[in-house]
Amino acid sequence: MQIERYETGKRMSQAVTYGGFVFLAGQVAVDAPGASIREQTTDILTRITRLLDGVGSNPTRILGATIWLADMSTFEDMNAVWDDWVPSGHAPARATVEARLAAPQYSVEIGIIAAVGN
Repeated sequence: MQIERYETGKRMSQAVTYGGFVFLAGQVAVDAPGASIREQTTDILTRITRLLDGVGSNPTRILGATIWLADMSTFEDMNAVWDDWVPSGHAPARATVEARLAAPQYSVEIGIIAAVGN
């Protein structure tokens, strides 16, 4: 089995595939820094969909998600966007925690593990 890396930079790859799985780096709202939690979550989920599509996967194939919130009081607003995005019947295993993120303009970060294929 071969390891494939996508959108690789100095410190990380945005996606890595191996053995039928794709591992996404934690995604932040690079197109919506400082925006509301709903706007940041929407931006992140759009990025995740694009990355999954790029490796031959999609949101129905997500196995696990880890969500980091800078402030747990935004949990319900983040979930409102998440719930509209996750396909019915395809909710992954998920953990959500409060944590200080790498940059103050980001309120949420989401990491994904998914199966490759449609």
